[in-house]
Amino acid sequence: MNAYEYVKDKQIVIFELDNVLFPEKDYLLQVYYLFAQFIEYTEQKGAQPIIEFMRAEYENTGADKLFEKTAKQFGIDHKYLHNFDLLHQNARLPLKLLLYKNILEFMQELVVDRKQIFIVTAGNPEQQLNKIKQTEWNGLEQYLTVFFAEELDQPKAEIFQNILNNNNLSYDKALVVGANNFDEQQSKSINLPYIESLEIYK
Repeated sequence: MNAYEYVKDKQIVIFELDNVLFPEKDYLLQVYYLFAQFIEYTEQKGAQPIIEFMRAEYENTGADKLFEKTAKQFGIDHKYLHNFDLLHQNARLPLKLLLYKNILEFMQELVVDRKQIFIVTAGNPEQQLNKIKQTEWNGLEQYLTVFFAEELDQPKAEIFQNILNNNNLSYDKALVVGANNFDEQQSKSINLPYIESLEIYK
């Protein structure tokens, strides 16, 4: 189904960030690369084996406890956990984050059709903002309104409801685009239409 079929009767579309607009791994793998370079500079340990280990661990088991696993494997002092965490929040990426092609085209259509675009994102607000600042938006940034769920200390469903209320819209005039069961549950808890990002231009 063409993505326009989902939104032809909608006035606003609400997106999550990670794995909806771009792959989260595109950010994390660059953070790991920068951390390995930092360790090479400060501890004279080769960066390349660390990078390869972190990539493999991330792809096999995810980001959880990745510093601890890497520190154990390469004898890295636990004091560098602070630097690892800090890089997640303020890393200057070697490469900009690129939107999924289908999502970019979809969002461009939304702008042409004068539909409002919101991003409601979970996770550390500073880190999420850092991602947003280092994304290649192709001019879309001026049309975005962003809410950080953790900063507002509200569940996503409540933020969705506030967006509707502030724009005097009923549930059937909005669409949530997410990438996991949590996003779907939060949307459906207030009867908001929901689709997986992968369904766009499928």
